[in-house]
Amino acid sequence: MNPTQPDTVPARRPGRAFTVERAVPLMAAIVIAISIVLVATTSQWWLLLTGFVAANLALFAIVGWCPASLIMARLGLERGPACPSPR
Repeated sequence: MNPTQPDTVPARRPGRAFTVERAVPLMAAIVIAISIVLVATTSQWWLLLTGFVAANLALFAIVGWCPASLIMARLGLERGPACPSPR
């Protein structure tokens, strides 16, 4: 770093910040992938986890919140547009 330049944090590009609306489907995809591995390697009962994730995704799509989104918001993730317009 140049000692004459002040320490600055690069500005975030609009539409690229992680929001609750982007994190919920990502978390759901990860949990579903884990569930698929568990079904294939252990027991068919892990399909209940996949069903639970599907129910929460439907709840999030219909009313705009689910338990995971409430936790993410409390942890400081911002709410944003689900599909920001391209620039």
